[in-house]
Amino acid sequence: MKTTLIVLLGLGLLVFGFVQMFALKRDRVAARNFPPMGQLIDVDGVTVHAVQMGQGPDLVLLHGASGSTRDFTLAFADLVKDRYRVTVLDRPGLGWSGLTDPSHARAWSTGHATPREQARVLHDATQKLGVTKPIVLGHSFGGIVAFAWALEFDDLAGVVSVAGVAMPWPDGLGWTYRLNGSALGGGLAVPVFSAFLPKSYVDSSLDAIFAPQKPPAGYLAHVGAAMSLRRQSMRANARQVNFLRPQVVEMSAHYGEINVPVEMVHGDADTIVPVSIHAARIPDYIKGANLTVLPGVGHMPQHADPQAVIDAIDRVASRSGLR
Repeated sequence: MKTTLIVLLGLGLLVFGFVQMFALKRDRVAARNFPPMGQLIDVDGVTVHAVQMGQGPDLVLLHGASGSTRDFTLAFADLVKDRYRVTVLDRPGLGWSGLTDPSHARAWSTGHATPREQARVLHDATQKLGVTKPIVLGHSFGGIVAFAWALEFDDLAGVVSVAGVAMPWPDGLGWTYRLNGSALGGGLAVPVFSAFLPKSYVDSSLDAIFAPQKPPAGYLAHVGAAMSLRRQSMRANARQVNFLRPQVVEMSAHYGEINVPVEMVHGDADTIVPVSIHAARIPDYIKGANLTVLPGVGHMPQHADPQAVIDAIDRVASRSGLR
């Protein structure tokens, strides 16, 4: 029996070693195929990837879960760069931005950057880029980071939340977040997913994110889903999402302290971040917060109805005196 256990343990370690090898190969291929599009900024030892373009009042764009700067650089940033100086940021642990704490890199950990921590690092990165009084726009998970930015700092012009997380939700998360966000899942499941997750799963996930709309032509090739499947990115994303709800509970108790213009754009067909749970409740917490509901639009308004998002940005610019 003892010999059998030793053999099984040895075989298990061998298999796990091959899994890690395949995952490492995919990590390297993803990094080679999707290099940084902008500059890498050092913020007290934390790397922040930023893509900057255009001219005018400052506009900061923050992507959602499993995303990167590439979601905005496909098309949206080009639509606003003629009137705003656009700074697109990778949130910590995703894209080409590093982790806020070296301990978060441990496979068997649940360490992660909270929205407030992310806001502080990203704010300091924009300071190094010369950004002043920005409009901070956040999509999905980026929405809660944008609200954290407004709670942490007063040197912004306003917030635009696009299908943004804003309030505590009643139901649990999907099993993949619960598994990959745990210490055990981070150590065992993430390498397996990273090494062997098929393209069909990526395609179906992308369709679900955009539903009822379809992803724009060339979206998958541009955004580089392979970057989100790297082990470090998968762990960072899963942990950030898995442990987000208590942080939203804490933050929402302070929303009344936000005194900058807030505009929200949300589709009524969004099943990922439902408008009734999130954006629809914000006007009761933040004085003057304005919500634009887009009929029939899902979770990606910046692609499905970019003009509605641009109009919200312009309203914040007008309300804050930037235009």
